[in-house]
Amino acid sequence: MSKRNVLITGATGGIGGALCNVFAKDYNLILFGRDEIKLKKIKQSYKSVIGYYSCDISNEEEVEKRLNSVFDDCNNVDILINNAGITNDSLFIRMTTNKWIGTINTNLNSNFFITTKIAKNMLKNRWGRIINITSIVCHSGNIGQSNYTASKAGIIGMSKSIAIELASRNITVNCISPGFIETNMTNDLSEKQKEEIINKIPMKRIGVSKDVADCALFLASDNAKYITGETIHVNGGMLMT
Repeated sequence: MSKRNVLITGATGGIGGALCNVFAKDYNLILFGRDEIKLKKIKQSYKSVIGYYSCDISNEEEVEKRLNSVFDDCNNVDILINNAGITNDSLFIRMTTNKWIGTINTNLNSNFFITTKIAKNMLKNRWGRIINITSIVCHSGNIGQSNYTASKAGIIGMSKSIAIELASRNITVNCISPGFIETNMTNDLSEKQKEEIINKIPMKRIGVSKDVADCALFLASDNAKYITGETIHVNGGMLMT
């Protein structure tokens, strides 16, 4: 049986790197990221990379151009992992329009730009897995992150609707909602801040990117073929819904 193709956005980040690592053995990797040098390094690390593309996913025209290249070069996308995202924090009363729109464009609108085109390909093949990486703050809220929270919560709502629309064609759509995970985004936290966070986590540790990647690997597998429209929380028990 030939390997399935998985497209990972935000492939050069912490969680993106872990996704590449866990999928590399049994899947062909197609990578999206902003940093072409880092993408080349990932290509050198994994023989399973069949394509990599530098892309500003907030730009619809650029996304369409890159995805056309993906289909020309790789023929097919079986699994889509929308992982890319940014934060641009500010208290709500000080939030600028640029910060708001920039975050929504990169985190939410990009998901629409990419998923619509990939879903059409999946519909033709009558099989697919769409996995969206969201955040714990969708469910808890967080000071200074109204834009980020709105963008990630929007993905959850969109995913549920898409899941209903695509289910009859053997396409599942699910979200993973990470809690505090050790990435570049959390490296700026002081030791005191990390200690305060750990005290709120029943498992008494901050998660690692592989925790999220392993969950994605499960959702992409046939073991998860009857799961759709769901959000799986990967947060060590910090938030239970």
